[in-house]
Amino acid sequence: MTLAFDLYAQLNEAPDDRTRFRLLVDAIRALEERWPQPGDLARAADVRESELRLQKEIEVVRKEIEVVRKEMKESELRLQGEIESVRKEIKEVELRLQGEIEGVRKEIEVVRKEIKEVELRLQKEIDQVRVDLKSTEANLRTAIHRQTVWIIGAIGAVTGLIRLLDWLLA
Repeated sequence: MTLAFDLYAQLNEAPDDRTRFRLLVDAIRALEERWPQPGDLARAADVRESELRLQKEIEVVRKEIEVVRKEMKESELRLQGEIESVRKEIKEVELRLQGEIEGVRKEIEVVRKEIKEVELRLQKEIDQVRVDLKSTEANLRTAIHRQTVWIIGAIGAVTGLIRLLDWLLA
């Protein structure tokens, strides 16, 4: 629309007919340049031919899509089967590990009982050693007491003999 308004304004301002004709010729040339060439325009038969060709191509693409969908469905089913297989394997491993854990727990309980028995046995032995130690200590005190008494008696006897000898010799 600007071309028409521009042309109108230029025609009104043109000083003579020659300039006006020149402006009209320039405007027609500008329109021709903008207008599509006859080879650029599509005929109804060309459009129909392109439409049929595109419809065939669309059908080919649809069939390809169906094939891809079918392949995807098969892949999905195969993968679901593999996933189920892996889940079963995981469950089996989990059950086996739980069994092994229970076995280890039982072994730990056995070891704990054995340790407790060893502790009790050692405590009894320690108590017996303490009793034996106290008995030995008492025996040693008694023996020391007897030896002290014997030594004092022996010293007294020696002293008495020395006095007796001294009295006899005197």
